[in-house]
Amino acid sequence: MGILHRENYPRRISLSTTPTFYHRHPSPIGELVIAGNSEALSYIGFPSGNRQATVKSTWERCQEPFKEVCRQLDLYFAGSLTRFDLPLLPVGTPFQQRVWQALLDIPYGETTSYGKIAETIAQPTASRAVGNANGSNPIPIIIPCHRVIGQDGTLIGFGGGLPVKRYLLQLEDKEQLSFGF
Repeated sequence: MGILHRENYPRRISLSTTPTFYHRHPSPIGELVIAGNSEALSYIGFPSGNRQATVKSTWERCQEPFKEVCRQLDLYFAGSLTRFDLPLLPVGTPFQQRVWQALLDIPYGETTSYGKIAETIAQPTASRAVGNANGSNPIPIIIPCHRVIGQDGTLIGFGGGLPVKRYLLQLEDKEQLSFGF
């Protein structure tokens, strides 16, 4: 999809000079906090888990920039959307950006492991670093870090909590899951 590459969003976007807006959006997994500027999405926060949503005091509440984000999230949760098409602006290191780009290439309804992502980005010994980058993903669901599971097929780590991860995976492919729960 390539939406993380700089050429896919205007060069004039600067996180320091562009106001950050946020919106609270209801979903089947609870209220999500969505944030970004008027051009691109940069954050989704969960209602629970160790990556619980936070709203910074400098952010302005405004729904307008997120109408398309909300529409696509609603379609995803309804089972009608399998690939998001949104301008994204996740902030991270070059390594994190490569990992997040690789996450975008995991097909809907499929899963992979940290090791396979490490191989994909041509750093086969970096599975721990891939795990850290996966856990730092600022735009979960849309950058589908929930599709990364343990090498042995078990559910491991997720910023929204394992019940949310399980829900998202079951939403995408009810037949695929056999995690022994």
